[in-house]
Amino acid sequence: MRVGLMGFGRIGRQVFSLACRDPRFDVVAISDIGDPGILRHLFHREHGQHVHCELEGNYLVHNGAKTRMLSAALPEEIPWDLFDVDLVVDATNRFRDLTSLTPHLDNGASRVVLATFPETDLDRMIVLGVNEADAKSEDRLVSAGSATTSAMALALKAITDSFEIEHATVTSIHAYTSDQTLQDTAGPDYRRSRSGAENIIPNLTHAPYWTQRVLPKVAGKVSGYALNVPVRTGSLMDLNIAFSNQDISTGDVIGVFEKAAQAKPNLYGLTRDPIVSSDVRGLTQSLLVDLRGIMKAGSQFIKVLIWHEILGHACRILDVAKLYEDLDKATGK
Repeated sequence: MRVGLMGFGRIGRQVFSLACRDPRFDVVAISDIGDPGILRHLFHREHGQHVHCELEGNYLVHNGAKTRMLSAALPEEIPWDLFDVDLVVDATNRFRDLTSLTPHLDNGASRVVLATFPETDLDRMIVLGVNEADAKSEDRLVSAGSATTSAMALALKAITDSFEIEHATVTSIHAYTSDQTLQDTAGPDYRRSRSGAENIIPNLTHAPYWTQRVLPKVAGKVSGYALNVPVRTGSLMDLNIAFSNQDISTGDVIGVFEKAAQAKPNLYGLTRDPIVSSDVRGLTQSLLVDLRGIMKAGSQFIKVLIWHEILGHACRILDVAKLYEDLDKATGK
């Protein structure tokens, strides 16, 4: 699959690193407004142990392949047709609606996979392990959700496949993000104007909304909030579930996740180790259930601690791309 990548930030670099090691993908062009030398340096500092690449003129050369480096600020500025791309991964976190993403298609991309959740409805959002059966070959603008959305939706799907819930509330204890500042400075709101390196910052999260969209059985039953914390890698989800008229034990919940991990080991992980956030670094699954963090309160209320890491989401982005390629082949398109 010939892939174009827009945005060579942290998630873009992870997608590129994974794609370079997967014979199914050939990243033929990368567009980013950053200096190519600096971009190559950042990639090598993070992923040089997996993929060695050199900058030769306007190309990143790696594993015998060449990837053209482009500098474009807007999708409409990128001539994807010149590179005969099959699919574009937009990892900029800037273009997240129908209007701003459509120019990728106008310029030659057959399909776009957005690396985060959208601001408005696109053709589809796919969370692997939850609603991939909804994918249609006609879909052109697709969101792969987010790391938090995937972890939340997969956890709730495993639970609701066995039990009925009254409500679930989630606190996403999330590593700081690239749009936070190191020092206090005027930002989009009062709390996000504070230093991400020094504070626990309460924040809104859209993950509960999108979880309910991809998993309709929990519609109207999920709420949540986020706490951005001064941690670079490794996020934790505190999931609290009220069950409907059932006396559920911690053993019942553990059994549900054990079953899910057996069925889909690429998506669900389990641990009984006393891990902390840095131990999650390198997690390629969408969630890691902390079996020590499953606690019961009363007869119908259970708390579950779930870890996740952005690398797992990068894996799912490529999984979504491959899902659609397989679907196109199956339908002869």
